[in-house]
Amino acid sequence: MVSQGSSPSLLEALSSDFLACKICLEQLQVPKTLPCLHTYCQDCLAQLAEGGRLRCPECRESVPLPPTGVAAFKTNFFVNGLLDLVKARAGGDLRAGKPACALCPLMGGASAGGPATARCLDCADDLCQACADGHRCTRQTHSHRVVDLVGYRAGWYDEEARERQAAQCPQHPGEALRFLCQPCSQLLCRECRLDPHLDHPCLPLAEAVRARRPGLEELLAGVDNNLAELEATRLAEKEALTRLREQASKVVTQVEEAAERVLRALLAQKQEVLGQLRAHVEAAEEAARERLGELEGREQVAREAAAFARRVLSLGREAEILSLEGAIAQRLRQLQGCPWVPGPAPCQLPQLELHPGLLDKNCHLLRLSFEKQQPQDSEKDGARSEGGDATQPQSRDGVQTPDKDRAQTPQEDEAQPLKAERAETPEDDGAKTPKEGRAQTPQEDGGTQARGGGRSNKKRKFKGRLKSISREPSPAPGPNLEGSGLLPRPIFFCTFPTRMPGDKRAPRITGLCPFGSREILVADEQNRALKRFSLNGDYRGAVPVPEGCSPCSVAALQDAVAFSAAARLYLINHNGEVQWRRALSLCQASHAVAAMPSGDRVAVSVSGHVEVYNMEGSLATRFIPGGKANRGLRALVFLTTSPQGHFVGSDWQQNSLVVCDGLGQVVGEYRGPGLHGCQPGSVSVDKKGYIFLTLREVNKVVILDPKGSLLGDFLTAYHGLEKPRVTTMVDGSHS
Repeated sequence: MVSQGSSPSLLEALSSDFLACKICLEQLQVPKTLPCLHTYCQDCLAQLAEGGRLRCPECRESVPLPPTGVAAFKTNFFVNGLLDLVKARAGGDLRAGKPACALCPLMGGASAGGPATARCLDCADDLCQACADGHRCTRQTHSHRVVDLVGYRAGWYDEEARERQAAQCPQHPGEALRFLCQPCSQLLCRECRLDPHLDHPCLPLAEAVRARRPGLEELLAGVDNNLAELEATRLAEKEALTRLREQASKVVTQVEEAAERVLRALLAQKQEVLGQLRAHVEAAEEAARERLGELEGREQVAREAAAFARRVLSLGREAEILSLEGAIAQRLRQLQGCPWVPGPAPCQLPQLELHPGLLDKNCHLLRLSFEKQQPQDSEKDGARSEGGDATQPQSRDGVQTPDKDRAQTPQEDEAQPLKAERAETPEDDGAKTPKEGRAQTPQEDGGTQARGGGRSNKKRKFKGRLKSISREPSPAPGPNLEGSGLLPRPIFFCTFPTRMPGDKRAPRITGLCPFGSREILVADEQNRALKRFSLNGDYRGAVPVPEGCSPCSVAALQDAVAFSAAARLYLINHNGEVQWRRALSLCQASHAVAAMPSGDRVAVSVSGHVEVYNMEGSLATRFIPGGKANRGLRALVFLTTSPQGHFVGSDWQQNSLVVCDGLGQVVGEYRGPGLHGCQPGSVSVDKKGYIFLTLREVNKVVILDPKGSLLGDFLTAYHGLEKPRVTTMVDGSHS
């Protein structure tokens, strides 16, 4: 490729595909040039002619076909000259693989000349050594340039050969084109000038070129300027396309993040509303049970008194009736005068109110706007374009939000309830306007309306609001991680209940661990069960546990399950058969259990130290984290990314998260403000070594790097999190 403004060399023209036809891909034969300056073989162009027009195969420009056909297109003498040079370099008449002299057959009558060793650039003939010497000695040819044939074939004399090369007249073979007819703009040889162009003013070719070169160079300079502008415009268009793609990718990420935030806030409000509903129903049921018990007692007393009176009246003798008449009358009057039939107590029926915008088809929580990019003529304009319109609000992540009718995110309006027209009930058929103000929960009004008999029977609406829990964020990650996409992001997968039909009590989940590649094993201490669930929440049955055992912490090994219960460590197979059990210290309420990455050993925290058992139940090793028995590990997990057996534990005594190597030496510890003064809870580790720590008291799961440095919040109440207890990592990606 020749750079703009530079002149191509002859060697480049001869060695490139400039002399090849773009249609047949062969060397040009009878080259014809179209008005668009693209050159093709005459026969190839004849195949493209259709309907009196011809379309250029390269630039697709359509040109009219001359009346006499494609032969009337201009012959490209420039290409012809280069082709002649190429053919001469390749060699013409060969004898035993060597070029032969062109003059020897003319002088000696020989059928073929001797081997050529030189070439005359003016005559374009190959000469033997004798003819070359004679060529230099004749009057007519002594000024001709005779060069060595080997050097000529090597291209040493290409420029000089081009200077001495003469274009041949297509009408008179052997005659060189020497003149330009100015009126006809046609090249002429001597024979052409004597007949039809005799009276026309003609110029020698050199003089004509000198006269016309400035005009062509001026036009070429104008085209070069246009090319520069086109190149600049093309680069600007590419930059604009790149910016468009980058911005589109950024907006896609922003849309996904915004949608996730809205969904998380909606799930958090769902949990809040359902929690309030459960609390209201439980309080109302408790009050109703008390009233029912009192009513049933009074009803039984009244029935017994009435039955006794009927028996006496129907079966008693006169004396008997009269003797009991006073007592019976007094009791019946007492029962009649007692106000023990107050009617049903007023009941607060919960009603859900949705925000009207959720039911409005024209309400768009996400809105896309388009900003017209101005040409960046200067650095000032570019800076202004990057800064954007100062009057248009812009969020922290670059999403522009209109001033009016702006969709509020849950974080911007976290206290505003999600309201809408409530569903009609049989008691209230008409459309009602939602009232502002939150309905009191049974805990807030003390349940007085549920139990009191003189209170108003007016209905109250039940609204849900987002709890203001754990508003304080954890310390921000470092500048090299903020927004870099290197940290894991939570993506909601599914939620499922853990209470099964056979459970007698509400589940108390104290342990989780991966069970195979696509299952989770759940330790339900309250129902004394190890439950299996798929990643989609499908119940797959239970792993039987010994009678009377309440599993606390659990870990899955190769073909077995280890769990702690009370002060014992159990290892059972998948059928529930006990392989072995070991007694643990009674000084600790619960014992954290973790499987080592190899899958053939289990570790358990016991009174400030960690014990490791093999599959046979033998104590393989025992070490004290940090060399001091002043730690109380309540959660334990091994780093799968560490071949040295590093593990992580939650230290309740030191209120810290500690990272130790396989020998128990502390290699990292975190007890900073990110814990919010809470005792660290459950820990889990993903396949990259990131540590996920549960902080139940502030409703969070924070993330730390493999060395124990805090990176930020991972899950909060905005994700629908409610009092997290334990976490685990399945296949290094599902938690």
